[in-house]
Amino acid sequence: MTPDRFFSLLIALQSRETVTTTDLADEVGVSVRTVIRDVQWLQDAGFPVLVRRGRWGGVTLLPGGALDLARLTPAERDHLAVYGLDDAQRDQLGGGFDGRRARSKVAPGRVRPENLLPVHAVVTTDNRPWFGRAGEGIGPAALLGDLRRGVRLRINYRRSTDPEPAWQIVDPYGLLAKGGRWYLVADYSARPRLYSLERIAGWRPLRTPRRLRPGATLHSVAADLSAGWENDGALRVEGELTAGQLERAKRILGTRLTACSTEEGGRVRIVVACRVIEDVRQLLQFADDFTVTGPPEARERIRELAAATLRRYR
Repeated sequence: MTPDRFFSLLIALQSRETVTTTDLADEVGVSVRTVIRDVQWLQDAGFPVLVRRGRWGGVTLLPGGALDLARLTPAERDHLAVYGLDDAQRDQLGGGFDGRRARSKVAPGRVRPENLLPVHAVVTTDNRPWFGRAGEGIGPAALLGDLRRGVRLRINYRRSTDPEPAWQIVDPYGLLAKGGRWYLVADYSARPRLYSLERIAGWRPLRTPRRLRPGATLHSVAADLSAGWENDGALRVEGELTAGQLERAKRILGTRLTACSTEEGGRVRIVVACRVIEDVRQLLQFADDFTVTGPPEARERIRELAAATLRRYR
């Protein structure tokens, strides 16, 4: 939700008693589906928004939810509209203070049922990955200023397969916080890319404005890239896993794992989507609980890795 849409939506709600989602969509300039999602966000954020369905239904902002725009600074308005981040990530962006102060000004905690605790008292967030190490590379706040200038960047980036970083010129859309990590979303040679900030060794802003593809936005490009990373498995590794390890495998491999059928002897036939053949290394942690059955190149690579491990421990 952009800052303009956030405030347009609240102003529309507090200017009348009840309004339909269709009228809200027309007034704010987005689709009905987007308005419904935005209204849900307001409810999750603690605003007393009542939604009635049906012919005589609509959206109502209850007493106590009015927003005093004069109390917010421009920086507070900007950070209030960035949702989905916890306080630690807002601090990494350099906007933790503005975000907390903005929420304290607009938090609708004065009027609520006496027997209910406020939402913020019973919900907390922690976007760090389990057992995640401290982030390396550059911080998001350091890059934010040049991103807001809307210029091209020359970044010194090291891919996972390269021993040393290399310079390349990119057209940045912005930053993505996902799974406890920060990523730069940018076009390289007119193709979208995700660059982990942990692997950016340095950057230089250029004088030329960024050149984005027509119709592409930070949100749409980030969503497409995220979906591609999760679903683009060029190599499908088949195998049999001990049934008792299935839940652990699901936690570790996530959507890459598909359970197909239960075999005899307490084994489960599964398929794991891998991007490259080296991803089979992740299966070694299941030791003799997992047997790779195909394809042949995956079996051969597992055999080589197991042999190398054996030689090391002789």
